[in-house]
Amino acid sequence: MRSLRKEFARGCIISALACAAAAQEQSPATRSPLLVIPNADRKQWQQIAEGLQWQLATPALTNIVTGKGMQDFQVAVHAAIKSDAVDPARVYLLGSAPEVPAVFYLASRWPEPWAAAAALAGTPRPAIDTNRLFGVNSRLVPVLWVTGRNNEAVTLFEKLKAASYNVETRESATPQEIFSWLARHRSEPHPPEVDCETDSPAFNHCYWIEVTKFDPAERNDVLIYTRVQAGSGASLDLGGFGYDMQAPGPGLLVTWLPEHYSGPLKLNDRIVSIGGKPLRDGREYVALMDQTTEERPVAVMVERGKQRLRLETSIVLPKRGTAITARVQGQYLVEMKEVQVISRAVAQMKLTLPPEWVPAAINWNGVEVVKADAPGCWQLEVQKELMSGKKCR
Repeated sequence: MRSLRKEFARGCIISALACAAAAQEQSPATRSPLLVIPNADRKQWQQIAEGLQWQLATPALTNIVTGKGMQDFQVAVHAAIKSDAVDPARVYLLGSAPEVPAVFYLASRWPEPWAAAAALAGTPRPAIDTNRLFGVNSRLVPVLWVTGRNNEAVTLFEKLKAASYNVETRESATPQEIFSWLARHRSEPHPPEVDCETDSPAFNHCYWIEVTKFDPAERNDVLIYTRVQAGSGASLDLGGFGYDMQAPGPGLLVTWLPEHYSGPLKLNDRIVSIGGKPLRDGREYVALMDQTTEERPVAVMVERGKQRLRLETSIVLPKRGTAITARVQGQYLVEMKEVQVISRAVAQMKLTLPPEWVPAAINWNGVEVVKADAPGCWQLEVQKELMSGKKCR
């Protein structure tokens, strides 16, 4: 598949019309939108950002599912947003090819900074297979997935939408269409309606709500589960590698390797058999992995030019998240001067109320727990079935 970076360069550098059209979407304010592209070549994207009159950040994102990789990325993004040149209401996330799973993961696990996101080609399957995507979290972060010619796009789109993931698909789109689509969206510092689900205390923020104590005993059947259902997530233990499902066979063509990859594969290798069974193409590999539910050692045959190499490896399964999750909905009703919160598996939380919302009654799961008479942090707690609320210390 043709490089989308080259497509963007052709659409936005050689012909500035696409960038100019998207730039016109923004207001004449002194602050400008911020385009965040994980792991991108800054030199390649800088000209595009300048043509758009947008700021650019290209923070490293080494591993989205480890705490350290995510924390470092969050610190870098926060630092970029704090710039006086950046409009925090217009922060856009973009990723192509290998970074597409990260786009889907971030829009669900850390939705607060983003006004919208775009995923160019690639597949969200690795993000789905983490079993940590919750569709409702993307409610305020629309994601545009430009699928390209992807045979599994329809299946994955249906899987995402079934969990209420806020995604729109197009088979193709010009740079002008993509940037104009992003520019139409803005975020709010305190959105009046929020809804988040999580399986981890490390991801406990939901805009102006912070879950500080989880308790599975605090059930609430009104709030359903919105986890995007993963496949088995099985893969070959050959280190991270990418492949193009559309590439013709024989076998699975290796089209991408991480920068510091130390495994046995090389670019353009073809994995032509697994466990002695011939592999026709990438689609058959995906189907085989989806049907695999047990880890086991396996031998694979690799074609490298005229060579055929036998590699001893294993089929491995990802460590899945727990089945128990917490979910919290918050809504500010301006006419009633009331903040309504509904939660599941939450024993304690903090609400940060802006000045324009107070005074307001705080209602939690149908019970008025406190009248907030000042802006800032308010703590809600349930102990022995008794709910209470107070100003944070």
